[in-house]
Amino acid sequence: MKKIKFRKGELVEVMVGKDQGRQAKIEKVFSKKRTVLLPGLNQYKKHRKPQSHDRPGEIVTISRPYAISKVALVCQKCKQPTRVGWRIINEKKVRFCRKCDQAI
Repeated sequence: MKKIKFRKGELVEVMVGKDQGRQAKIEKVFSKKRTVLLPGLNQYKKHRKPQSHDRPGEIVTISRPYAISKVALVCQKCKQPTRVGWRIINEKKVRFCRKCDQAI
């Protein structure tokens, strides 16, 4: 399995779909499904039936995860969406921005 290049808390930009161009911080990474959850984006309505006398039926808005192929990391230095590369520096594996060539 390939390693995911995104981490929780990083700023990403959506490249396709109804939220194209919007940016958000990653809330959760699902590495086995290769998806990331972005709060406030990719929202859908879910209709819930009443369960008992305590909870009535309702319409709930939920955020669904995006595939990692549909988002791009926003570089902290150049502020542009970019691909992520890997480099070995001082025997440590480091991610770097492919546009400005700086370590992330």
